Amino acid sequence: MSTELTIQPCGPIRGSIRPPGSKSITNRALICAALADGRSTLQGALDSEDTRVMLQSLEKLGIATRTGVLSDQIIVDGCGGRIPATSAQLFLANSGTSIRFLTAATTLGHGIFRLDGVARMQQRPIDDLLAALRQLGADVRAERDHGCPPVVVHAAGLAGGRATVRGDISSQFLSGLLLAAPHARQGVELVVDGPLVSKPYVHMTLAVMQAFGAVVDVDQTDLSRFHIPPGHPYQAREYAIEPDASAASYFWAAAAITGGQVTVRGLHRDALQGDVGFCDCLARMGCGVEETEAGLCVTGAALRGIEVDMNAISDTVQTLAAVALYAHGPTTITGVGHIRHKETDRIGDLARELRKLGGQVEELPDGLRITPGPLRPARIETYQDHRMAMSLALVGLRTPGVTILDPGCTAKTYPHFFQDLGRLCPRDQEA
Repeated sequence: MSTELTIQPCGPIRGSIRPPGSKSITNRALICAALADGRSTLQGALDSEDTRVMLQSLEKLGIATRTGVLSDQIIVDGCGGRIPATSAQLFLANSGTSIRFLTAATTLGHGIFRLDGVARMQQRPIDDLLAALRQLGADVRAERDHGCPPVVVHAAGLAGGRATVRGDISSQFLSGLLLAAPHARQGVELVVDGPLVSKPYVHMTLAVMQAFGAVVDVDQTDLSRFHIPPGHPYQAREYAIEPDASAASYFWAAAAITGGQVTVRGLHRDALQGDVGFCDCLARMGCGVEETEAGLCVTGAALRGIEVDMNAISDTVQTLAAVALYAHGPTTITGVGHIRHKETDRIGDLARELRKLGGQVEELPDGLRITPGPLRPARIETYQDHRMAMSLALVGLRTPGVTILDPGCTAKTYPHFFQDLGRLCPRDQEA
C-alpha cells in the first residue's frame, strides 16, 4: 500500500459486509488452545499482524500451529499446560494482547523467556501485571526501571495462590492472569483493586476460557474477585470466532456519516464482544438500528450530539469521534482515560487530528468533548495506530480532501480494510 491514501467522497453507502474474525477472541482462543490437552481447530480466525505475532511466538515456544483447509482456520496442537521450549525470544510488535497474555502464559514453562516489541510497546505499561504474577510465585521483571517491556520471565511453573491486580489501566492484565490460571499448580484467587476498565473484554475472556473447559467462580456483574480452582485444565475443541465488532463499528459509522444503510453479517446483540454496544451510541445520535436475521443493521439519519461513558467500548472512541463531526451539537465522551496508554495517546492525538479537520475539541481528564465546526481537508497522521486510520478515513466519505498517512498500519488488525470499504463505496478512495 502507498504511503498515503486520499479518500473520495461518495453518496449514501448501502450494503452488507462480514468483517474478519475478532482479534480479541482469536488471541484468547489461541492461548487456550495452545495450553489445552489435544488438537483444537479455530474457525473464522483473524489473519493480521497481531495474530501473526501471537502464532509466531507460540511456535517459538514449541507449540505447533498450522492453517487448515480454509484460510481462516487455525489448527493448534496444545501442550497440556507444559510449554515445550526452555528458552525463547518473543517479538510482539505492538500487540498488547499478545505480550500481556504470553507474559502470563510463559510463567507456566520452565526456562528463560524474553518478550519485547516495537518502540511504542516499550512505552506501554506492564508492571501491574508483573506485580500480580510475582504474588502468584512467578519470577518476572521488566528490563528497565519504567515498568514497560522488554520483560524477562524466569519460569519454573506458576505456583498459584492469591493476587491483587489494578483494574484501571488495562483489563488485559486481568485477562492474562485469568488465561494462565487453570494450569497453575494450585488454585488461583484474583482480586481487582479499584475500578475495572473495559469489563466486556473480561466477560469475553471468561467465555472463551469456559468454552475450553476451564472453571471460574465469579460474580459476573461485579467482576472484582475471581476463583479458578485446580483440576480443570483446558481441553481441546473446535471453536468458532465471531466477526470483529470493533472493525464492524467502522461500517456502521459509515452508514451514519453518509446517511446510508449497512448490515454487518454475523454480529448480533448477544455477541461475546461488548463493542456491538457501539450501535446503541448511534441510536442515541438518531440512527436507526435493527437486528435482522443476517446481523445488526444501521441506517443513517440526522445526527445529534450525545454525552456517553464509553469505558466499556473504548476501542470505538475514535469511530464515534468521526461521527460526532457531523452531529448537531457537541458530543462528550467520558470514562476512557486509560486509552492514552494504547497504540498511541488516543485522547491527545485524536484531539489533534480532529482539530485539523475543523472540529473544536476539548480534552477532558477521562475523555474529550467534540463540537462540530465547518470541516476542511486535512492530512491525517495515524501514529502507527490502526484505529486512527480506519476511523478518520470515514470522514473522507463525506468531506473532500481527507488524506490518510501510513494507511498500511491497518494491517495490525484489518489488512484489507480499505478494500472492504471500497466494495461498499466503490468511489471512496484513490492512491
